[in-house]
Amino acid sequence: EFLVEISGTTVTITCPLSDDTTTWQLSGSPAGSPGEKYIIENHDSSPLNVSCSSAGQKYQMYLNARVCANCEELDALAVTGIITADLLITLGVLILVYYFSKDRKGRGSTSPGSRQRGQKLQRPPPVPNPDYEPIRKGQREVYAGLQPRGF
Repeated sequence: EFLVEISGTTVTITCPLSDDTTTWQLSGSPAGSPGEKYIIENHDSSPLNVSCSSAGQKYQMYLNARVCANCEELDALAVTGIITADLLITLGVLILVYYFSKDRKGRGSTSPGSRQRGQKLQRPPPVPNPDYEPIRKGQREVYAGLQPRGF
């Protein structure tokens, strides 16, 4: 198993063969000095075929490492701390909003949009089509000619 370490734009590859005469090849062409480790400085994140061989044994690997110059490495404890702090701050804001909003429920509003609820003083608008007006007393003769149809 290859061991790959990435730090900034530097990629360090360790061959599973522990021999100082290990030869390296990148994408089919010989590269670097012999040794157990191969260091790629200023890697451009392009995929490579890497192989190391020694004493008749050969190991191959496809390397697709994404590197960047301005990246920061975070350990698991730092990520856990950031997430926990974010959750605690969010919970604190929710509690503050709840505390300050619950006192306003009992107060009357002075905004112009609010009015007292009671009987409506206005009548609803008239029905635009007289064919759909409700039947009133004394007007049944208009509908007397309508008989149920038999099929």
